[in-house]
Amino acid sequence: MVAILVTALGGCQGDTGTAPASPQAAVQAAPVAPATPAASWTVRENAQAGDRGWQISKLGGDDEIAGYADRVSVLPGEPFRLLVSTRAPRFVVHAFRIGWYGGAGARRVWRSAPTPGMVQDAPKLIESTQTITAEHWRPSLTVDTAGWPEGSYLLRLDASTGAQRYVPITVRSAEVAGKVVIVNATTTWQAYNTWGGRSLYEGPGGRSDFANRSRAVSFNRPYDTNGARLFLSFERAAIETAERSGVALAYLTSHDLDRRPLDGARALISLGHDEYWSAGMRRHVTQARDQGTNLAFLGANAVYWRIRFEENGRLVVCYKDAGEDPLFGERNTEVTALWRAFPAADPESSLVGPMYDCFPAEAPYVVRRPDHWIFSGTGVRRGTAFPGMAGVETDKIMPGYPIPESLTVLAESPLRCGDRETLAHSTYYRTAAGSAVFASGTMRWVCAMRGRACGHGVTHAAAAFTRRATLNLLRRFAQGPVGATSAGSSARTPSATARRGSS
Repeated sequence: MVAILVTALGGCQGDTGTAPASPQAAVQAAPVAPATPAASWTVRENAQAGDRGWQISKLGGDDEIAGYADRVSVLPGEPFRLLVSTRAPRFVVHAFRIGWYGGAGARRVWRSAPTPGMVQDAPKLIESTQTITAEHWRPSLTVDTAGWPEGSYLLRLDASTGAQRYVPITVRSAEVAGKVVIVNATTTWQAYNTWGGRSLYEGPGGRSDFANRSRAVSFNRPYDTNGARLFLSFERAAIETAERSGVALAYLTSHDLDRRPLDGARALISLGHDEYWSAGMRRHVTQARDQGTNLAFLGANAVYWRIRFEENGRLVVCYKDAGEDPLFGERNTEVTALWRAFPAADPESSLVGPMYDCFPAEAPYVVRRPDHWIFSGTGVRRGTAFPGMAGVETDKIMPGYPIPESLTVLAESPLRCGDRETLAHSTYYRTAAGSAVFASGTMRWVCAMRGRACGHGVTHAAAAFTRRATLNLLRRFAQGPVGATSAGSSARTPSATARRGSS
C-alpha cells in the first residue's frame, strides 16, 4: 500500500533546474541589516567581490565529465577527495562558495591545477537493495579546504572539452551556539538522484518502474543532470537571502544533524525540499525546539520519510514499504516507512505543524494574517494572493493528526488536488520554552524568491514578499526564543475551526 502512495503522491521533480541570478526588484526589497558582532564574519565574507561566472555554461554529454566527493561535509581545513570520470584529456576544478556577494551569488575560493582525465569503470549494481554505486572509482585529486569559510559550496568540474558539472560540498560549522543553522538537505538530494539509472523513486524504466527502485541510495556516485539540481532549485535563493541578512550563520547537512545536538543554536532553517529524515535528525531538532531553538520550514513535505544511515553515512536506506525492510518486526522504530504510518507512527505534524497533503498542486498563495510580524513590511492585506506560489507540493493541517496547541494559520490557499478540493496552510506556533516554529506549507517558498525565473506564474512581487518575510524570520529568530506560550508545544487533535484554517 505504501508503494502505491509513493507512485501517486511521492515528491516532486517538476521545480528543478539551475537558478539564474535573483530579480533586481526582489533584491531592492530586502535591505541589509546592520551586522551584529557575532555575524561580522558573514558580513565581511559577503562584502568581498563575487564571481558572476560561477554558473555552468555547457553541460556536454552525459559521460563527458561527472564526479563526486568522498565526504558530504568537512570542517574548515579538512581535506576531501574528488573522484572524477571524464573523456577529456584534462579537467580543472573551481570551488565556489554560495552567498550574496553583491548579487553575484558566489565567490571562487580555490582553483586546481589542470588534472589528467580518466574514464572510470561503469557503475555497479548491488542487487539486494538495487543500489547504484561508483565506490570502486579511483580518486582523481585531494582538495585542501584550508582558508575556506564555512558554508555551502559548489565545485565546478571544467573538462578541457568544454563540458561542466557541479559537485556539492558543505564546509560545516564546528559550533552552532548563538547562530542560525542552515541545513543542506543532502538525504533528499540523494533520494531523487537518478545517476546510474535508479533512485528511491524509479528503476531503469523511469517513474513507472517503481518496483525496481533502489531501496538504499549511495553517496558514492555523482548527482544527475548538472550535479546540483535540487540544491539550486530549493536552497540557493534562501542561502543568498540568509547570507545578506546580517545574522550569525552556521552550516550543517542532514548527515551532521543526525550525528550531533544543536546545543545553543538560536534557530534552525530547513530549506525548500527536506523530505528524508532519520530518527537522529528528528530527535535532535525536537530537543532543540524544546530547549528554545526556533525552527523554520521553508518548504513542504518535510519529515515525510523515515530513513536510516548505514556505511558511515554513505548509504541512505529507505525501503518505503515497511514489510520489505529487514528490520520489520524486530526494530520497528528503525523501519524505513512514512513517519506518520505503521509500524512506528510518529506524525510529523507534532513538529512541523501542517503536513504533506498534495502533489501536484498549482494555486495562488493567499495571506490570512497580514498583521503577523513575519509579514511586517511586505505590504500584504488579508486575501492578498501570489499566483503560482502554492505548489508543487503543499502541506495542510490534517484532521486526526496531532498539532501543537498554539498553532496559528498565517496563510490559507484553496487548491485542487486531482479530483478533490483542499487547502495549503502556512502556520506558526510557540512553545513553553519560548521557541517559535514557522512552516511555509508550500514547496515554492524558496523558488518564489527568484520571481519570474521560478516559473509557474510566480511574479517579482512574490519574490519581494518571500525575501522580506524570510528576512523578518531570520533576524527575529537570530535573537533567540521569541516568547513562551502557556499552551506550550503539547499536541492536540485539530478542532473544526483549526481545520478550516482559523487562527
